[in-house]
Amino acid sequence: MSAARPSRRKPNGAAARGLPRAAYTVLALLILAVMLFPLYWMLDASLLPSTDLVKSTPTWIPVHGTLRGYREALSTQGGHLLVSLGVSAGTVALVLLIAVPAAYGTARLRAPGARLLTFALLVAQMIPGVVMADSFYTAANRLRLLDSPLALILADSTLCVPFATLILQTAMRAVPAELGEAAVLDGAGPLRTLLGVVLPVCRNALVTASLFSFLFAWADFLFAVTLTTRDDRAPVTVGIYRFIGAHLSDWNSVMATGIIASLPAAALLVLAQRYVSAGVTGGALKD
Repeated sequence: MSAARPSRRKPNGAAARGLPRAAYTVLALLILAVMLFPLYWMLDASLLPSTDLVKSTPTWIPVHGTLRGYREALSTQGGHLLVSLGVSAGTVALVLLIAVPAAYGTARLRAPGARLLTFALLVAQMIPGVVMADSFYTAANRLRLLDSPLALILADSTLCVPFATLILQTAMRAVPAELGEAAVLDGAGPLRTLLGVVLPVCRNALVTASLFSFLFAWADFLFAVTLTTRDDRAPVTVGIYRFIGAHLSDWNSVMATGIIASLPAAALLVLAQRYVSAGVTGGALKD
């Protein structure tokens, strides 16, 4: 009989990885707390009376809060919020109307000049908005579109169309060719194939392009302040800017306005989070 060899106990994998995972979790929570602290401070300040905001000792929990700031914010910024909603929705519609056929033509139909168009879209993404703002003002003034939501929709779309086209182009290239061939055998034309086969498969990329276009138009300040001169036609970003100038001492209402303006974007991000994650990475593993 051979002597039994002493057995070496292998370290438990879960125990060995437990400490790093816990450390990563704590680190992630700390980073999240730092990033969300300004939002918490805005919410706290929006519920406190203006007199409490100038105290040397801050009140971390608004036990005796007030909604006066929200009532004033809604009464003064309600029209600006409606303008922003209209401009953002119009931007999304126009971007998809242009980006979907452009992406389909370059990715699936092998349209002539597809590589040149893709390169032009990449170049267009690198042009700063401040460079185009002056040209947009001149064009809108000559076309008598100043203080018009259409001018803002056209201006915002110029920066959203290249991004949306590239996102949709990548997703459409990842669609199996067999699906399009089966649709053609069933007698479907290019338009029917796009609407009935390609777009349902590219739903995640479609939601991603729509969401980022909406968020850009909603948060745009440069084009909004350049193309609007009347206060009643300004979106909420310009409305907040002018509201702060007129109510510099009333931080309760200013913070309430910021919270209200952040709600639509935050709600859309929460609802579309899983679509965005899949849409951004869609097609990354397929040439």
